[in-house]
Amino acid sequence: MPGLDSGQFGKLLIAAGLMLIVAGGVFIGLSKLGLFRLPGDMEFGGKNWKVYFPIASCIVLSVILTLMLWLIQRFRK
Repeated sequence: MPGLDSGQFGKLLIAAGLMLIVAGGVFIGLSKLGLFRLPGDMEFGGKNWKVYFPIASCIVLSVILTLMLWLIQRFRK
């Protein structure tokens, strides 16, 4: 990458990895709370396949993230 030396690139990879670990933990926690089994989440499948569309869960996550970002922006002013 232009403008990044190997030390900066290594720190960037470590930060990205830590963000993925945190995101994975959040998704595990939310699934244990039942977020990804809401009415409106569709699941289709057969004997050897399954397709899952978490429509209602995506709407709930979108509302939560929108409110969080709105609050952060409001308090930064």
